[in-house]
Amino acid sequence: MSLSLKSLVQNSKLLSGFLKPVSKAYAGAAGYRQIGLKYDDLISEESELVQEALRRLEIAEPRTAYDRAYRIRVAQQCSLSHQLLPKEKWVTQNQDNRYLQPYIDEVAAEQAERDAFDNIKVAARH
Repeated sequence: MSLSLKSLVQNSKLLSGFLKPVSKAYAGAAGYRQIGLKYDDLISEESELVQEALRRLEIAEPRTAYDRAYRIRVAQQCSLSHQLLPKEKWVTQNQDNRYLQPYIDEVAAEQAERDAFDNIKVAARH
């Protein structure tokens, strides 16, 4: 079992109590919610892993994929016009869910399994 910073923070009441308000403040200051984006909309589509996750999202949840494309277009328009959306159209913290991350994790696990099988060493037993 590998120890990660995420699991350390989640398991510690002191650390999570301190860092949760800081992370909420950072997400608010980042500004992506004010132009209608969710956190997973910011993930770069350049890697093959994310492209496969997006393909699976489109098959499994076509409405979510359409909404993602719409949010990105609205954000581009806001960026071009140098304006934020009206406050009632901002993405709230409750709406900002991780819709793409489960697909990315699934594809990454499959890739790791494929790599493990590709690099397996066969030894003759006598």
